[in-house]
Amino acid sequence: MMKHSIPLTTLHENSLYGEGDVFVLFGELFGRGYVTGLLDAAKAAGMTIVGVTVGRRDDTGALRALTDEELAQAEDNLGGRIINVPLMAGFDMDAPEGGETPTAMLSGMTLDNWQDYKLDWDKVDRCREIGTARITQSITEAMAQLEGMIPAGRNVMFAHTMAGGIPKAKAFLAIANRIYKGRGARHMPSQALLDSDLGKLILQNFDDVTAHSFGHLIELSTALRERIEGEGGQVRYSAYGYHGTRVLIDGEYRWQTYTSYTQGFAKMNLEAHAQAAWDKGIKATVFNCPEIRTNSSDVFAGIELSLLPLLEALRKEGGGDWVEGIWDECQGLLKDGVELEAVVKTVGDYQTDPAMQPFYNFEAWPMANTAAQAEQTIGTSQDIVALHTDRKQLVSDVLSHHVVSATGQLIFGTVSDPEGPVLWLDHDMVARQLIADNAS
Repeated sequence: MMKHSIPLTTLHENSLYGEGDVFVLFGELFGRGYVTGLLDAAKAAGMTIVGVTVGRRDDTGALRALTDEELAQAEDNLGGRIINVPLMAGFDMDAPEGGETPTAMLSGMTLDNWQDYKLDWDKVDRCREIGTARITQSITEAMAQLEGMIPAGRNVMFAHTMAGGIPKAKAFLAIANRIYKGRGARHMPSQALLDSDLGKLILQNFDDVTAHSFGHLIELSTALRERIEGEGGQVRYSAYGYHGTRVLIDGEYRWQTYTSYTQGFAKMNLEAHAQAAWDKGIKATVFNCPEIRTNSSDVFAGIELSLLPLLEALRKEGGGDWVEGIWDECQGLLKDGVELEAVVKTVGDYQTDPAMQPFYNFEAWPMANTAAQAEQTIGTSQDIVALHTDRKQLVSDVLSHHVVSATGQLIFGTVSDPEGPVLWLDHDMVARQLIADNAS
């Protein structure tokens, strides 16, 4: 168990990858998300881009490869070739022949009975075994195809992006809204989810999607890695973690986190896979990235509050015309009479509120939420959103875009010569990277 975060402290230039080297995106590219920044950095270096797909489900729920039309669209979106083997991690839709999937097992669950709803764990375990066998077989097949796409002497970077794994249970959205967005009478403690069979199933599936898929990738690419290294090339693995971030609080960089982050347990298991690989001499690094707004993170009301201190970090780390331009752009998104400085101060007051202090305990992460903390987080978030001219154009969207760009550069530069198996990308380094990229 880690006792403290391990921050990246140096801006690294890419010293390994160039024209003709191969970047393998291990996870499908959808919408707005972290990997777009890393992909941009790889393309800028002249790397050949190869991707994978999670596949699609037919009308019966069976997993299938992409159609020709879907494949062409996905390759156009990626800017590279895609290995058309369905690499859907997790086991929520797996079952023995004629048996029930875990998702089907949840069909009788309602908003009223979910806390007492029981699963047959022997059946769940069988589904999990089938899911693991399926994904490992599919990764083996994908690696065999990849073998023929990497010429001798090339360096390779595997970028793991798989995450998530919430089963599609009808009642879950309503439950999630109570846990992650509920205030006052609508608040539900996140520990209630963890204590339920539903929560235990979700945690297992999170582990298989977010963490164990990275372990499978590292293990099942062994023959390919040894071939590449034997021919003079080098192989690196990166993965996207989240384990809180150091942001400016009262003028000092201090670790903080979004609460309650249910995926945190899986993210720690992801770190463990990187550590195990590193111990064997394999350069695998989990980069714990700052909070941003994405399609998947939007379920977590208030996650964007950790973004706003970046405005102050940009000034602290050097400022300049480009930084003031960001401040002006963000100011322009607020209603008349609302000062951006005041909004940033509101976040500062939230960070120092007594209800938030128990949650600055790194070793206790990920902690369950409390009614008082949820009131502060969700209430402050809603108050700040209301200060914007357009609820669909937020200061946090602007900052998310820049964080994605900076983390892509930071990861790509660091992967050339990584410092360890787990590194935190905090607001100081994000700000320095952005200023280095944009100061003219």
